[in-house]
Amino acid sequence: MGRITFRRLEDLEVAGKTVLVRADLNVPMQGGRVTDSTRILRLLPTLQYLVKKKARIVLLSHFDRPGGIFVPSLSLSPLVDAISEALGGRPVQFGVDCVGPAAREAVARLKPGEVLLLENLRFHPEEEKGDVQFARDLASLGDVFVNDAFSCSHRRHASITGIASVLPSAVGRLMEEELHMLQRIFSKTARPVAAIVGGSKISSKLALLENLTSVVDVLVIGGAMANTFLYAEGYDVGKSLVEKSLKNTAKNILARAGKKGCRIVLPVDVVVARSLESQRGNKVVGVDHIPAWGIAADIGPATVKLFCEAVIPCKTAVWNGPMGAFETAPFDSGTIMLARYIALLTGKKQLRSIGGGGDTVAALARAGLEDGFSYLSAAGGAFLEWLEGKELPGVAVLERASRKARSRA
Repeated sequence: MGRITFRRLEDLEVAGKTVLVRADLNVPMQGGRVTDSTRILRLLPTLQYLVKKKARIVLLSHFDRPGGIFVPSLSLSPLVDAISEALGGRPVQFGVDCVGPAAREAVARLKPGEVLLLENLRFHPEEEKGDVQFARDLASLGDVFVNDAFSCSHRRHASITGIASVLPSAVGRLMEEELHMLQRIFSKTARPVAAIVGGSKISSKLALLENLTSVVDVLVIGGAMANTFLYAEGYDVGKSLVEKSLKNTAKNILARAGKKGCRIVLPVDVVVARSLESQRGNKVVGVDHIPAWGIAADIGPATVKLFCEAVIPCKTAVWNGPMGAFETAPFDSGTIMLARYIALLTGKKQLRSIGGGGDTVAALARAGLEDGFSYLSAAGGAFLEWLEGKELPGVAVLERASRKARSRA
């Protein structure tokens, strides 16, 4: 996870130019209306800069998974009003396709300072295939390219890696913010670093756990995935969700952490229930007393205290995944109490806290703590792959573009 170099908006000549902006406008919608404008609002700094520079702004985005065909319900057209409202009522035009004559005509009508949203990229199968010609067709619509979709930058899609290989390119404000914050997680000044990992399965975060044991000082493991580690250590976890086939894998991760000097912290008590739907008969038990009928649905109070104490000596904490079945009260209690404590340390400037991943952001929103952390990543899969130590194609192509630009200077 070395230092990444990239060109910023200021490094591109955008005044009067047609600027293709790859955004992630895959926003929640219901009944043809946007129900959560967070991703649109986080795009505003880039749009406002380009508007001020009198650039012709062409927005490119995907929405959901239409499978490479036109699906009316997955059109981006309902986003026009939401984007316009976010821009203070500035008109936003819409193009009924993202390539071809309709797209070219819509772009040609643009005047300096105006914004155009083109139709869902994924209506074309070539987008997800990373088709070179499709990328060139997209690139032909503009003069320069700005990637402000870090959340999509782990994909080798035509609009992510292809356009950046053709046009002068830079990162947008949101992507720049994401990269700066993520690079700081593992910097020397950020240590000691604690990683808090939750969720349901080790199998979905195996690479993440293996990489974190090499780069963090403390690894706190909660959620259902902790059950597999407890099982590997010889505990009977009752009817809890557990990946018994990964027993040896869990043991290997524990051993690897020991060799790397990474302290792993596991639950010492849990809230058990007969089912996640019923709130009757729930009780707190030690991990060595989980009943045969019990499902570990949340971490217990002693574990919350233990996890909080594990974070205290650290300068940085990065969180991915809830500590229990947070969607159902009261099994959100452990996640909320731990989040509140981290927010408290953050507010006292004793800790830099970064949260990322859909469930994590949802859990913090449920607790009313979106503003309690130093930073919440707008990315999901890209955030995880970054923590796994993987190269992100969308970032790598911008690095190469930056090196080429410096060599020509």
